[in-house]
Amino acid sequence: MHPLLIDDHLTRFFKEDIQFGDLSADSIFAEADEGTGIIICKDQGIFCGASVIEHGFRLLSPQTKISLHKKDGDKIAPGDKLATITAPVRSLLTGERTILNLIQRMSGIASLTYKAVQTLNAKQTRICDTRKTTPGLRLFEKYAVTCGGGFNHRSSVNDGVMIKDNHIAYCGSITEAVKQAKEKVGPMIQIEVETESEEDVIEAVQAGANIIMFDNRSPEEIIRFMKHIPPHIKTEASGGITLDTLADYSKTNVDYISLGFLTYHASALDFSMLVDGGNKR
Repeated sequence: MHPLLIDDHLTRFFKEDIQFGDLSADSIFAEADEGTGIIICKDQGIFCGASVIEHGFRLLSPQTKISLHKKDGDKIAPGDKLATITAPVRSLLTGERTILNLIQRMSGIASLTYKAVQTLNAKQTRICDTRKTTPGLRLFEKYAVTCGGGFNHRSSVNDGVMIKDNHIAYCGSITEAVKQAKEKVGPMIQIEVETESEEDVIEAVQAGANIIMFDNRSPEEIIRFMKHIPPHIKTEASGGITLDTLADYSKTNVDYISLGFLTYHASALDFSMLVDGGNKR
């Protein structure tokens, strides 16, 4: 994640929560009061969000001192210390909730992604996310997928051409949709076609697709369809795949499996911040 983007997003998140000021912290503590907070893990999983801790507290107070005890991608367990932050008490208490909310969600996504990668257990196939992310949080959620061992699919609709069922329905055919796309995009842009039948696969290959997605197809159907696809065309399975069925897709040998549930079904890990008595002047 680029530091400028992290700061931009966190600034907006803080503005949402702080608005005209933190009435609790500002009315009780002076600007000079300092304290130390320790972020503690209360769950088991994969940690993600080190840069959020560093950038977040320093945005609120440049003199903040931070010691990270875990790095992104590390396995964590209840009782583990994730970070120690020494800063003005106002900054610690004002930023605590926003920062915890975000790193808990990121760590939950990283943990679910790690579980999916281990469940699939197929070196030739990459687990990918989708664009089914929380509006405003895509930067962080997609980064969290990579911390769990997954890979990013498109980060925006500008990252490649994906011709889905609705595009095909409006355009009239896969062939025409691919033809129109090829006439308008540059040579660096990949064109992916969503297919639902053996006939769709054959048409997409003949039309010159770079990637063929098998949408809501069983492993057995994919294996049957794969015989029509030359080695230079990448393949992807997507739609209706769960943790319970994921391992069955290892035998398909597709290049990618995209899983929307990595972001929309992930449960946040439980973290808390404990503070010492501080240095009140």
